[in-house]
Amino acid sequence: MTNFQLTPAEIGVLNLLLEGNSNRAIAETLVLSVRTVESHISSSLGKTGCRSRLQLSLWWLQQVKEDKRVCAGRVPSLPA
Repeated sequence: MTNFQLTPAEIGVLNLLLEGNSNRAIAETLVLSVRTVESHISSSLGKTGCRSRLQLSLWWLQQVKEDKRVCAGRVPSLPA
């Protein structure tokens, strides 16, 4: 299994994305610019191999349920 690191900022954005928040709502909650939120999402998409916000949200939900290491930013890659 290949491991990679998500940053604490990416994890924070993913947690809010999982709740169904828009980029603007995430930015307001985390006191970031919308562009920074977009960058965190884009980076997370690249690291995970997900192709959409929906796929990324579903992937993150699975990680939170299955792997308690997500709190530290260590998460397993998508299954082949």
